[in-house]
Amino acid sequence: MTRFFMTEEFFHNPYPFYEEMRRVSPLYYMSSGKYPGWYVTGYQEVLDILKDVRFHNRTPLPSTTSKYEGLKNSQNHMMLFKNPPDHARLRSLVGQAFTPKEMAKYRSFIEETVHQLLHDSKKTGTLDIVTDFAFPLASLLIAKILGIPDKDRHAFREWAIILLQSIDLTRTRYALAEANDTVIHLSVYFKELIQERKQHPQDDLISLLSLGDSTEKSLTEEEIIATCILLLIAGHETTVNLISNSILALLNHPQQLILMKENPSRVDTAVEEFLRFESPTQMTARVASEDIEIDQHAIRKGEQIYLLLGAANRDPKKFANPNQLDITRSPNPHLAFGYGHHFCLGSNLARLEAQMAIPALLQVLPYLQLNSSTVSWRKLVGFRSLKNLPLNWSVHQLINV
Repeated sequence: MTRFFMTEEFFHNPYPFYEEMRRVSPLYYMSSGKYPGWYVTGYQEVLDILKDVRFHNRTPLPSTTSKYEGLKNSQNHMMLFKNPPDHARLRSLVGQAFTPKEMAKYRSFIEETVHQLLHDSKKTGTLDIVTDFAFPLASLLIAKILGIPDKDRHAFREWAIILLQSIDLTRTRYALAEANDTVIHLSVYFKELIQERKQHPQDDLISLLSLGDSTEKSLTEEEIIATCILLLIAGHETTVNLISNSILALLNHPQQLILMKENPSRVDTAVEEFLRFESPTQMTARVASEDIEIDQHAIRKGEQIYLLLGAANRDPKKFANPNQLDITRSPNPHLAFGYGHHFCLGSNLARLEAQMAIPALLQVLPYLQLNSSTVSWRKLVGFRSLKNLPLNWSVHQLINV
């Protein structure tokens, strides 16, 4: 079974591997390989562990690691790797900017950006969903929310890819060293922005966090910087993956594509199915803070738990015909954004972008086709992420740009 893990076949399609593992046990202990621990593929088991506060988050780099001090320090201050009560303090402050009400303020900006990106594609006659559409949209929006100058957004993709690799199980020493250098650079960059916003506040998240309220609940400068770096990664990766994976899923399921075109009002339900079918985040990790028994399995204190969200979302015990895309599926209690106190903070943002971008794309370019029979996925275990998604279309197919 382990021979299949982290192979080209796995990166192209991990779901048969998940199914094989689940058939043996929904909690499978993998003793060999670089990352021994419990790999959890069952929906109920994943949900139970996400809800159980005895399973803690911890940074990907252990405290005993003497290298990569910049990266390690940044991760230590990130909300993603915090546990109560620090996690609640950070989330309550940062979460103010990510409520449904706050996200609704960006609807016109998203609409204008989508329109402009499609208009630019009309000029070139080509369209790569990842590089020409999903990434620029996510990049411009997270830059606006944070308060980062538009001139700097060109570097976002490179920064995000480098930093993402450092938290994935496929990371190498080179990847960690590169991420460490990037974090050091970004720490200086964001520190300058924080100081600028303290002098000249704007309507953005950096200003909100920088001004604070002078109480013990306020974020330290290190926490603000770490939060900005985290949002730089998460604000891009989830949305880019969601939009590009959704388009690929529709192209691979022509009947569902027709249904989506004929019923654009179904987009909310469709997005939930895209999240389930090709979860942007495939894995999240926990560590047992004490000896715990789950489903008659004895998990020892300190053991690592790898929760395979992509596997849980295709568990036949929870979802009928789990390997079938069904944009009318309801209810759809997927775990793509996690569950509990670490539920994805940017879920409202990712949903909104996808709900607006996908119907607009299909309206303007209704006859999209893949221009390659081979789809290339990035070599990541924790994320379902396309390298690119080039599409064919003719100029006469454009509608209402």
